[in-house]
Amino acid sequence: MTRPDVDLDALRARWARTLTAARGGAPEPDPAPYAENLLTRWAEPQRHYHTLAHLTAVLDRVDELARYAADPDVVRLAAWFHDAVYRPDRSENEERSARVAELALPEAGVDAARTAEVARLVRLTVTHDPADDDLDGQVLCDADLAVLASPPEAYAAYAAAVRQEYAFVPSGPFREGRAAVLRQLLDLPRLFRTPYGAERWEATARYNLRSELALLTE
Repeated sequence: MTRPDVDLDALRARWARTLTAARGGAPEPDPAPYAENLLTRWAEPQRHYHTLAHLTAVLDRVDELARYAADPDVVRLAAWFHDAVYRPDRSENEERSARVAELALPEAGVDAARTAEVARLVRLTVTHDPADDDLDGQVLCDADLAVLASPPEAYAAYAAAVRQEYAFVPSGPFREGRAAVLRQLLDLPRLFRTPYGAERWEATARYNLRSELALLTE
């Protein structure tokens, strides 16, 4: 899958704004080295869906949903870190990503409480099932799952990119594993927890998931 162009300078600026806001406006330490580390991680060659384009899309959706968050800048930081570690052949990516946040953010000047919240949010993306009173978790999970409500062509491209990331898995086992993931999502009482996501994305996402599941199991 051809990766769409991503404005790296715009991402660097977004990171700098978010990090500076999350540490109360303090200009130091320099945000740039942390941005470069994250951008390098998100551009690794094994990624076909979990790319800089996905990061940009999640950040855009967090901005779209920011009014529902308790601390939008913490959610934005969590978006940056939520797939900082991504190896398709491993199962502990979210945990390892959370640990990257726990190491990097204190060094970057973020206080302990916000660092812990970022790590919690990253770990929440294992299940995408935030509690009813977890406003920040709802925003991050909705932003991450918004791709499921894409128009048909974009959803097909997303599904193809996921398959490409798992190219090392034979067809039969991949279909079984992917079907299990889709069923787990469809079994959630609600895919989207924010009022905006529930109204705008829920029905389309469920249609897309059911359609993909039917193709996998036919």
